[in-house]
Amino acid sequence: MSKWQEGRVVENKQWTSTLHSLRVEAPLASFEAGQFTRLALDIDGEEVSRPFSLVNAPGEQPLDFYFIEVPGGIFSTKLAKLNPGDSIKVATKATGLLTLKQLPPAKKLFLLATGTGIGPFLSIIKTPEVWQQFERITLVHAVRYMEELTYQQLIRNIAEKHTHQFSYIPMVSREACDYAIPGRIPAAIMDSKLELRAGGRIDNESHVMLCGNPDMVQDTMNVLLKRGLTKHSRREPGHISIEKYW
Repeated sequence: MSKWQEGRVVENKQWTSTLHSLRVEAPLASFEAGQFTRLALDIDGEEVSRPFSLVNAPGEQPLDFYFIEVPGGIFSTKLAKLNPGDSIKVATKATGLLTLKQLPPAKKLFLLATGTGIGPFLSIIKTPEVWQQFERITLVHAVRYMEELTYQQLIRNIAEKHTHQFSYIPMVSREACDYAIPGRIPAAIMDSKLELRAGGRIDNESHVMLCGNPDMVQDTMNVLLKRGLTKHSRREPGHISIEKYW
């Protein structure tokens, strides 16, 4: 069986000058929210592929891939130029361990993301399972500029549906924003601004999922480890699950 299947672009939504959501119609074997698959294009006679998280929930079409166009990037610049009707190769299977089934029991779930790292968390909060598994869910999205706070309608829909169970916390680091916490995630945890906004403390009744910039992931994990939380693995259940985005 081929590892690739043909997908057809139905929308290339441009959020900012560099942020895009590529929506692709393609059959995909069943997957778990939080997983990723690969996209491929033939570029200058060579097949080039990259991994991308699925923003859509399992069973939803079209497939939704949130990405940043990297200046001079071989793949992302081509991806950003795709139009509805264009063809793209999509891997037949998804993979990845940033999923609900991998998590130990906990009361609170904190989803902490930078930039396009919010993608797998949006897939997770679109599923009914997460609302049954946790009493309280907090989504934190840290970006540089306000315009990068994307998928706002989806987040509003989730907030309206789960009013007493869900908190959304935007963070903006490079411009003033009256509704967002300034600065970086690790600092907002250390000075308690994040937890005050969330209405709950990150403690041993919590599970924290980190996705995005490797510096944020490592620095945040260090802050949480100092609190006595532990990194999670299948062999040794803990409180912190991570996914670095480059």
